[in-house]
Amino acid sequence: MNLIFVRHGDPDYEHDSLTERGWREAEALSKRAARWKVDKFYCSPLGRARHTARVTLDLVGREAEIKPWLREFKADILDPVTGQERIPWDLLPAYWTVKPELYDKDRWHQSDVMLTGNVAAEYKRVCDGLDEILAEHGYVRDGGFYRTNPGNDKTLVFFCHLGVEFAMLSHLFGLSAPTVWQNFFVAPSSVTLVCTEERVKGEAYFRCKKLGDTSHLYAAGLEPSDSGFYPWYE
Repeated sequence: MNLIFVRHGDPDYEHDSLTERGWREAEALSKRAARWKVDKFYCSPLGRARHTARVTLDLVGREAEIKPWLREFKADILDPVTGQERIPWDLLPAYWTVKPELYDKDRWHQSDVMLTGNVAAEYKRVCDGLDEILAEHGYVRDGGFYRTNPGNDKTLVFFCHLGVEFAMLSHLFGLSAPTVWQNFFVAPSSVTLVCTEERVKGEAYFRCKKLGDTSHLYAAGLEPSDSGFYPWYE
């Protein structure tokens, strides 16, 4: 099985849509996505993801199933430095790197900072939603891997957001969400490809073949956007 995660194009967060640049990214992406043999499209309900998806869907004459849990990961916490509400990632290195509980794949959401928000419940909602889809296509979660009989080469595409994409990857790979949120970045309209490795009959494990690939942007003469990345201190 192949899972393709697409982050929305360069965002206009104020209007929950795309910037002019984001629309050009979505157009470039659609030319790439039109070559994929896709069994099912899924999409976040938020405008910036739906607008990104719409360019591809119109080109290929398809529709996507909207999944509420594919919206951006919504579980604000209290910032340990400022005390203000914030997303549960992009924490400062001096804080999160000395918190061993944030590296624990089973207990990270029980850490003091994550308990200031509804993180555990939201993470479970995302993981359950993903596992429900995978089960519909023949892959049933069994602890840390998936049972399948028989396996298949279906391709599922998810138009979503950085935070929820990394939450799903952490679940598939058996990693704590903070280690993925804090250590990786995917640019707007980027493509992440995850495939099952099925070395034993009836057993499947997901491995990442591409993370945040933006080759379609370079093909269109566009540089990837850094939206969501913090390269300089203020």
